[in-house]
Amino acid sequence: MAWIKTVPYAESTGRLRQLYDRVKGPGDNVDNILMAHSLRPHTLEGHMAIYKYVLHHSANRVPKWFLETIGVWVSLLNRCSYCVDHHFAGLRRLLGDDARAQAIRGALDTGRIEEAPLAPREHLALRYAERLTRDPAGVAREMVEELRRAGYEDGEILEINQVTAYFSYANRTVLGLGCTTDGDVLGLSPNNSDNPEDWSHK
Repeated sequence: MAWIKTVPYAESTGRLRQLYDRVKGPGDNVDNILMAHSLRPHTLEGHMAIYKYVLHHSANRVPKWFLETIGVWVSLLNRCSYCVDHHFAGLRRLLGDDARAQAIRGALDTGRIEEAPLAPREHLALRYAERLTRDPAGVAREMVEELRRAGYEDGEILEINQVTAYFSYANRTVLGLGCTTDGDVLGLSPNNSDNPEDWSHK
């Protein structure tokens, strides 16, 4: 599951058990990316707070399925199959159109994102995410102004930025600690967006 020691749900106690109870899915399942934090529960708490607020908050205006698309794209760029597998499953569920989801995935897999069945401004957002992931210092003001001209409000640009940044963090957590999807249930997420304190995976 990871290259470092992790504490499974059945062996957890104290603060770690409390946090596990907040994030667990069916059958007391805790995703391996979260279990990787088990020796330092405070970092699990920090990870979940930013994940919930960035990707699963009711105040977001960018559709959640497209935020998941950004996550899959960033994870592909970082070659993080763990996050690709998890979040593509979430994307498919949220989109509710398997053929379209597969077409999006095919375009992302090949890097030809303009071929994805997305709006032009969504293609632009993915290009911004690509530059931010591959060459953060190469992001220029003009790229943000392009997003604005394409119809994104500044708060939506912030959402795109934060989801891109979060996935680079998550990818490095997974890749740097050797997390696998063994035992995980793919596609679960804290879907109660109206309650930022509800972290349960359903």
